[in-house]
Amino acid sequence: MSHRPVPTSQRLEQVRYEIRGELARRARELEQAGRKLYKLNIGNPGAFGLHAPAHIQQAIVEHIADSDPYCHQQGLPQAREAVAALHVARGSSGVTPNDVFLGNGVSELIDIALRALLNPGEEVLLPSPDYPLWSAATLLNGGNPRYYHCRPEHGFLPDPEQIEALVTARTRALVLINPNNPTGAVYPRELLQQIVAIAERHRLVLMVDEIYDGLTYDGAEFVPLAPLCGDVPCLSFGGLSKVYRGCGFRAGWVVLSGHRGRLSEYHHAFDLLGALRLCANVPAQWAIPAALNGPDTASALTAPGGRLHAARQAVIDACAASPRLSVVAPGGSMFAFPGVDTRDLPGFDDYRFALELLEQDGVLIVPGSSFNVAYRNHFRVTLLPEPADIAEVFRRIDGALERQAQAIKRAVA
Repeated sequence: MSHRPVPTSQRLEQVRYEIRGELARRARELEQAGRKLYKLNIGNPGAFGLHAPAHIQQAIVEHIADSDPYCHQQGLPQAREAVAALHVARGSSGVTPNDVFLGNGVSELIDIALRALLNPGEEVLLPSPDYPLWSAATLLNGGNPRYYHCRPEHGFLPDPEQIEALVTARTRALVLINPNNPTGAVYPRELLQQIVAIAERHRLVLMVDEIYDGLTYDGAEFVPLAPLCGDVPCLSFGGLSKVYRGCGFRAGWVVLSGHRGRLSEYHHAFDLLGALRLCANVPAQWAIPAALNGPDTASALTAPGGRLHAARQAVIDACAASPRLSVVAPGGSMFAFPGVDTRDLPGFDDYRFALELLEQDGVLIVPGSSFNVAYRNHFRVTLLPEPADIAEVFRRIDGALERQAQAIKRAVA
């Protein structure tokens, strides 16, 4: 009997997700062997003691008895009404509950959105760095990702001219992540307006990941994209995972806005795919109205003196004091994307460094190249740990970099 491995989809050969990849698996092995680790690889608030507010949790408890049946494939009416009202309040004219789809987190909705749109070989414009799920979902649904640069020297903001130069006859969608993961960049209104104009000229669908919309720092302003779009088709993604600290609820939404005539067939395709998976997790949907209509519990975290603000400042201070590290101060989200000065570290590789840092120093980070950038001298950290832990992490990172530099000196001596 043959024991050859079962072959897998060739599309998976191009998919990378190092946030929970080989480094994370190695970290689990080390923990099982008794090692204590500092894990800064994933934005999972509950794992750092930042739990969903009590009124959101209570909404699920109160409605458990109402959650046995499947609901409509678009989601519970009460939850869709709350999402639609939020977007109308932000200035999106004409949005109704029928324009809202609920999903098992934004991740599922991104996959559905691209599956409903793409034919084999069609292109999606993505930021570089990106959140790698966007690249994976594009590839797995037969599309080709094309990357526009968001460079550190430009504050990780894109160049509209470069975006437009990438458009071809096969380009279908243009993706934004604002506030950005992994960089923390927050896009100004004028830049968003320029991007909308590109989409309008080339009849592109705009898709904007706004899951960090309520997490901004030091006066940075989150500007929702949909109110700027007019008739341009726009999909706005949000959910309970980050601002409301309910990652495990798996409760996300997407709002379709723009000219209804242009969106009618796409809306039907989205509805069909939603029906094929029957519905999203019902208990967590009851938390959506409670979250959107309840008190603001995020601003205190990002204001001066708040937990996330202090952690962000700890990263900024550590990089300012470091001989080799720099960082563009995050304007939003719960991540930072420091860079390494490699002038005395020839051949520096972000993945090898991350592995050494994990094995020798007990720190788990995500290599920057995991976010689809060409350079290999950045890494992502989450701002969720206590500031004192972040200071210790960066002390170890500086020590690991110095250790590599000394090893290179000895090798060439």
